[in-house]
Amino acid sequence: MSASTLTAPSSSSPTTRLHQLGQSIWLDNITRGILDDGTLADWIGSLSVTGLTSNPSIYNNAISKNDFYNAAIAEKVGRGLAGEGLFFELAIEDLQRAADLFWPVHEATGGLDGWVSLEVSPLLAYDTAATIESARQLHSQAGRDNLFIKIPGTPEGLPAIEAAIFAGVPVNVTLLFTVEQYLAAADAYLRGIERRLDAGLSPRVCSVASLFISRWDTPTAELLPKHLKNTLGIAIGTKAYAAYRSLLASDRFARLANFGVLPQRLLFASTGTKDPEASDVLYVESLAAPHTINTMPEKTLRAFADHGRTPMGLSAGGGNAERMLHEITVAGVDIPGLGQQLQREGAEAFVTSWHDLLAAITAKA
Repeated sequence: MSASTLTAPSSSSPTTRLHQLGQSIWLDNITRGILDDGTLADWIGSLSVTGLTSNPSIYNNAISKNDFYNAAIAEKVGRGLAGEGLFFELAIEDLQRAADLFWPVHEATGGLDGWVSLEVSPLLAYDTAATIESARQLHSQAGRDNLFIKIPGTPEGLPAIEAAIFAGVPVNVTLLFTVEQYLAAADAYLRGIERRLDAGLSPRVCSVASLFISRWDTPTAELLPKHLKNTLGIAIGTKAYAAYRSLLASDRFARLANFGVLPQRLLFASTGTKDPEASDVLYVESLAAPHTINTMPEKTLRAFADHGRTPMGLSAGGGNAERMLHEITVAGVDIPGLGQQLQREGAEAFVTSWHDLLAAITAKA
């Protein structure tokens, strides 16, 4: 389907209702296939999709399991490209096309929405200086104002996030699991903005903070009683939303807003259901909230569009999150320790996917 034959979303469709609640729907996927056949353009029109994210795992699957990239890889190998350089050219070509599709949304929302995301090499997760340099170079190479550079919110990544924001590079902070990690990422963003104001620079540099949800529930599935199963990720997300709303209401942000600063929106990531016994739209329905983003895998997006329900939305005060987290702690889960473990394992998993991705490109070449 071409962009000229977009299907208008129904006013009663689940995705339209979620969009009207104030939550942006982003796709947690990109392939050259959905660009070439018009699928992404169709979803922008029919499913209220207003952005997308990518990561090494997504691209590893896209390149290793499809032939969309064969000709492009051959052409780039013929020009002497290989490894990371070849991959980033492929990814940037895709994301430039996607960014152009989302540009009308970006303009209509004053730069708040309509973003795509490209991740720096996960091999740099613990190298602050190299992350900063890579973020600057990739954003310049892409040449799109509505392209985020993804930087992990690890302790080593936080200075890179601040420096990238100060340098005017929009950042999607990834690999956040705990509320404390989210708040540290938010502080890094605000410090970068405050430095720009002090230097007489424009404070209009956007960012989102990506909190991973479903990964909390897999390692705790066997530890928790039935009534607490698949509740930890939602409780963390609910508590983080309360912290986010509190930050937006703070004197610190009010001062910055007076200069035109946009909020670093909270993004709920990893929202595909992994437990086959749970609802396939569990994390979407449970984390519906205004002024946030939910980035959904394709399967979850289709499921929610088919039979999703949009509740009233999360409580700005955190609802019963604290009680749930207390019960989960009493049941034997070390939540802070697990959060650190999940962030470390997430970084390691992206490194593995990165190596697999480069191997797939080499095999294709």
